[in-house]
Amino acid sequence: MSQRTGILLVVSGPSGSGKTTLCRRLACENEAHYSISCTTRLPRPGETNGTDYHFLSREQFLSKRENDEFLESAEVHGNLYGTLRSEVIQYLQSGQDVVMDLDVQGAELVRKCEDASIRCALVDLFVMLADEQELLKRLSGRGTDSAEVIALRMKNAIEETRHWPEYTYRLLSGTQEEDYTRFKSLIIAERLRVSRIS
Repeated sequence: MSQRTGILLVVSGPSGSGKTTLCRRLACENEAHYSISCTTRLPRPGETNGTDYHFLSREQFLSKRENDEFLESAEVHGNLYGTLRSEVIQYLQSGQDVVMDLDVQGAELVRKCEDASIRCALVDLFVMLADEQELLKRLSGRGTDSAEVIALRMKNAIEETRHWPEYTYRLLSGTQEEDYTRFKSLIIAERLRVSRIS
């Protein structure tokens, strides 16, 4: 009986694109393992260590980075974030798919990874909105951010969207159901690749 290797689905997109919702739904349906990142920031109310993030001290994080334990890592607003290689490779080797929600810098680091099992497994997707009006509507629709915060998110989202041509696939967002149908179709199609079957 042949067995296939796991897929590493790296998903990026601006704030408001719905990428995190897509990734979490795929994991909730047991279609993929949702990779849990490490961070040095403090847990927010309701967050659980090992479920939302692996919460580490700065010293622990730097030690792991020095030992090359991270597939990708970055500093954002004074906090360190990263994905442990072990968090990904153990699933891929057992034939399970892994989904990662990364910014464009993190996705670029994964693309540059020289580990053969990562390179063979990698599929990258950029989720984006049709236009800036739709983006503004989604960012404003949360009702939790000030006008200044929304303006900053808009600026960052527009800048991030310029990176979509670097990805293998692009999903132009519509409704949540349409997006999820196409998103799931991508991973189903990738599972049929002959190169993944051992």
